[in-house]
Parts: sequence; C-alpha cells; structure tokens
Amino acid sequence: MQMAEGDLDRFDRAILSILAVEGRISVTNLAGRIGLSKSPTQTRLKRLEQDGVITGYRAMIDPVRVKREHVAFVEVKLTDTREAALSAFNVAVQAVPEVEQCHMIAGAFDYLLKVRTSDMVSYRAVLGEKISSLPHVAQTSTYVAMEAVKDVAL
Repeated sequence: MQMAEGDLDRFDRAILSILAVEGRISVTNLAGRIGLSKSPTQTRLKRLEQDGVITGYRAMIDPVRVKREHVAFVEVKLTDTREAALSAFNVAVQAVPEVEQCHMIAGAFDYLLKVRTSDMVSYRAVLGEKISSLPHVAQTSTYVAMEAVKDVAL
C-alpha cells in the first residue's frame, strides 16, 4: 500500500527537506540532523523510496559550465486537442533533449515548455527544427528568461 501525503510525519518531512538540498548526505549525518538514530532513519529512507515518495537522486549541474544557460519558455498551441493528438505530442516532446520541462496547461494555450540551450542561435534552431515540427503544433510564443530569481527542484 502506497503512502499518502498525510502519512508523512515530521521526521519524513525533515528527511525530504534535507535530501532536496543535500542528496548525497550520509545516513549517519541525516539521522543526526533529524534527531533519530541511524537504523530508524535508514528504515524511513527505504520506505520513502519504496513508496515512490523519493523517486531518485541526481546531480545538480551548473548550466553555465555546460553551456546551457539560455532559458526560454514556450507557449504551444495545437491544431487538435483530442486525446490522440495530445498523446502524439506528449510522446514526441520526450525526444527533444533541449526541452527540460513540458506542462499541459488549462488556458489560452495547450503546453508550456521550458527549453534550455547555449544561446539564442541554438534556441532558434531548436524552435524551428524540433519544437515547430512536433505533432499538431499550430503556434508558438517564446519568452526568454533574463535571470532565474528562484529555481528550486523538489
């Protein structure tokens, strides 16, 4: 049986809060920070992983150092919003590595994409060759980020 959000107690929430910032912290240090011994902390951590609350661990990469500092948000309107068209778009957008996030939106457009490239020239190529070629794309509007004021991953 999977854990519901209401099933998380203060120790579970503390574990998640610390791991969100320090994913490589040792279990011993984590235990000390939340006020439990190592064994119950390890048990809680394993349960959070098994229940799908913790879905994985990853490295946080500096986009400037890997030449991916240009961020654009793209509104996408589709020509067709029936389930088959949405599904085709959803599958195809997964194959575009420059699309960091894709959200279906309830509003004046259908999808909002976060696209990360090295510069405007690269972005224009991605927009023209990849995003505009995705199934059922009718129109796009681009908003270029000037600065990330807050960028937190869960």
